[in-house]
Amino acid sequence: MTRNIHFLAGMPRSGTTFLSNILAQNPRFHTTSCGGILAAMLLVRNEWNKMEAFRAAPNEPGKLRVLRGILEGYYAGVDQPVIIDSSLGWLGSIEMAEAILERPAKLLVCVRDIRNVLATFELQWRAVPQMRAFIEQHPSYPRWETVEGRCEVWASGDEPVGIAYNQIKDALARGLRDRLHFVEYEKLTRWPGETLAELYRFLGEPPFAHDFNNIRQVVWESYSLYGVPEHHDIPSCMTPADPIWPEILGLAANRYAGQQLW
Repeated sequence: MTRNIHFLAGMPRSGTTFLSNILAQNPRFHTTSCGGILAAMLLVRNEWNKMEAFRAAPNEPGKLRVLRGILEGYYAGVDQPVIIDSSLGWLGSIEMAEAILERPAKLLVCVRDIRNVLATFELQWRAVPQMRAFIEQHPSYPRWETVEGRCEVWASGDEPVGIAYNQIKDALARGLRDRLHFVEYEKLTRWPGETLAELYRFLGEPPFAHDFNNIRQVVWESYSLYGVPEHHDIPSCMTPADPIWPEILGLAANRYAGQQLW
């Protein structure tokens, strides 16, 4: 079977899990949670030239074939002709993906007003601080004492929101805008039909009539990356996502106004 492999990346808390479950309604699509196949491929790529044999006799075509075999072999048991592999890291690996696929890559990039992204992190932290700590809490303890400080931590370049933002910024700087299709969470929840129609046109797939009032969760994500063990449950019915940052962040949100790249 000929399979079209595409990729899903973007900002945390911006609808990647939601979108994966919506697209899973289409019987042509196989969607995933944020998986580890990219990490496995990067491990092989990064370790390849450290091996003594490959230092003595470099074999770049062989390395490429191995990487292609990892990706194709991983999905060899999938029946659907369209695979959408989810990993936030694909934004930094577009060129590698294109070498493996031997064609321009197509990435769906979920984004959201950064203020709302930070507000969801803040809400999540408020729900659990007495029983457990976020992984960022102790290394950044002085800044963690205020809303402003917590937002600063999450948005820094080595933390979830900042990493994703910088990956998008860098992909655009590398001239790869035409490989990216931004899916804005606010638009997805307000105008799902139009948003999905644009997505299908980008992928070159025939339209599909999704049921936005009966979204069954078949793909789950874990918050363990952020130090919280709960899984991310999605709503079963599409409703507009109103801004939550004014109430949650207050004046701390001012620093992040107008920073959308898309």
